[in-house]
Amino acid sequence: MTKIFARFMKDESGATAIEYGLIAALISVALISGAGLLGNELNTTFTGLKNELATAN
Repeated sequence: MTKIFARFMKDESGATAIEYGLIAALISVALISGAGLLGNELNTTFTGLKNELATAN
């Protein structure tokens, strides 16, 4: 039983997969929040442009 437990503790292939999963999750969160901020900025810019065009008409 101790040999099985020792072999299980030395096996790092599952840990590597979990690390890659965590890195992918972190990148996804960063991309989603960045896209949200960019979307808000674009919305503000185009709303201002729309208002300027409406007053110039």
